[in-house]
Amino acid sequence: MIDIKFLRENPDAVKENIKKKFQDHKLALVDEVIELDAQARRTQQEADNLRAERNKLSKQIGALMGQGKKDEAEEVKRQVSAQAKTLEELAEKEKELGEKVTKIMMTIPNIIDPSVPIGKNDTENVEIQKYGDPVVPDFEIPYHTEIMEKLNGIDLDSARKVAGNGFYYLMGDIARLHSAVISYARDFMIDRGFTYCVPPFMIRSNVVTGVMSFDEMDAMMYKIEGEDLYLIGTSEHSMIGKFIDTIIPEAELPKTLTSYSPCFRKEKGAHGLEERGVYRIHQFEKQEMIVVCKPEESPMWFEKLWQNTVDLFRSLDIPVRTLECCSGDLADLKVKSIDVEAWSPRQKKYFEVGSCSNLGDAQARRLKIRVNAEKGKYFAHTLNNTVVAPPRMLIAFLENNLQADGSVRIPAALQPYMGGKTEIK
Repeated sequence: MIDIKFLRENPDAVKENIKKKFQDHKLALVDEVIELDAQARRTQQEADNLRAERNKLSKQIGALMGQGKKDEAEEVKRQVSAQAKTLEELAEKEKELGEKVTKIMMTIPNIIDPSVPIGKNDTENVEIQKYGDPVVPDFEIPYHTEIMEKLNGIDLDSARKVAGNGFYYLMGDIARLHSAVISYARDFMIDRGFTYCVPPFMIRSNVVTGVMSFDEMDAMMYKIEGEDLYLIGTSEHSMIGKFIDTIIPEAELPKTLTSYSPCFRKEKGAHGLEERGVYRIHQFEKQEMIVVCKPEESPMWFEKLWQNTVDLFRSLDIPVRTLECCSGDLADLKVKSIDVEAWSPRQKKYFEVGSCSNLGDAQARRLKIRVNAEKGKYFAHTLNNTVVAPPRMLIAFLENNLQADGSVRIPAALQPYMGGKTEIK
């Protein structure tokens, strides 16, 4: 959510940003929110003036009573009573206008970074760099669930009976590989100076609306019936929520945390061949990283975060590339975003395995995450990035480490987490 003061003073810049995100249907909202904000401020001023007048009259009542002028004092009391009703009406109007302003402001997209390429959707994202040589072996790479099934590592049929489509049972060495990747990712981030955390897996609605847009919320979140609780879609939601309504001493920044959690997602509209198996599912586990920092340091942390993911995948011999997300592919709260994609030898193309985002002060403004500095208080910047999400990591891992005889090679970095195993047969 952008600063209302910035919007008030720079409406054309806000409209131009909306156009860059190809959301022209939101252009009228800028003028609408400016008018509502003006009404709210006029109402507040009227209420403040009335409160000042009431205070003045209240002092008069005391003076008149002290002079024995009871009738005059009673007349003034009646004026104060009449003003109380007016003040109550003004307060209600002020609250109503404020809620309208906030609701609209939460739908107006954040100002994107000038470096973001302009494009309508993910087909116009821009490749930045490739890491590692993508290899296509001279033997056929089966679909990832077929690889798992040959290794007795997955049971989709039983999961479908128990929970429906979009779930799975992982078994044996594949289940162990899943846990090994998570444990390795955890230690990888701890070694890079991040504090490990296991957060709550459910959050309240005020945290949900603080960390994501309404569209994302509707498409992703599962609501707990009868309670003000939602299952998290990623631990970023819970981790950023950890700082809700706090004032952080500037000397304590940056906050660098890495978190483990299960994730739950509706995955509305998931269709197609590559969305079967474990590519798009309703429940998975994930290692995440988040940073809360000074505004001037967020570009530096953005570069560090996506590089962490690249380094982790390369340590497991998986070729990856980075893509700059174009303006139309950015969620409304994001200032800038880079996707990390892993090489798929079977598909002979890259696919997304992680996304790094700089959200500027949008989440901090919504959640009131402030920093206390010598120059005064200001809103922090927040960033997040996927360390690893094993369902997609497993696809990349199995395809890139599959051997001609159907066994799967275990890279040296992961062997200690697999009991010393060098391959899965």
